[in-house]
Amino acid sequence: MFGYTPPKELRALFIVHYAPLLLIILIGPLTAFSGVWELPVPQLFSVVLGMVVFLLGSFVYFKWELFWHRTYKGQLVTGGIFQYIRHPHYTSLLIVGFGLALFFYSIAALLIACMAIPIMIWSILDEEKVLLRQYGQPYQEYMEKVPWRIIPKIF
Repeated sequence: MFGYTPPKELRALFIVHYAPLLLIILIGPLTAFSGVWELPVPQLFSVVLGMVVFLLGSFVYFKWELFWHRTYKGQLVTGGIFQYIRHPHYTSLLIVGFGLALFFYSIAALLIACMAIPIMIWSILDEEKVLLRQYGQPYQEYMEKVPWRIIPKIF
């Protein structure tokens, strides 16, 4: 549809970084059905906050998705949301995961969302090696210009 297929060396990483979201979606609702693993905060607060965080993550995801598919033609993309963080896709997945965990009011889902952080970092580090090989010096300069991988001013 969009004409983009991830390089073979990255396909396994794409599967790995979507796995926590799938687990959150599968395990999170069990809290409502079983009454176990509930977060120690008021349920209404958690559900509303979760919806807000989920919508924020969805916004970042679609902003990335639309920009990426409109502009990517095999070249290094450094404009749009990429001028603030180098990996908005991973950022959006983390935000969506935490939003869903809060929405489901589930400690288990929240733990899975936390476990997704090192998975995303691992994915980012591997992907940046590929991007450095693919784009060379221009990507190195981009890394220096935009030092933040997923969260501005933090990481």
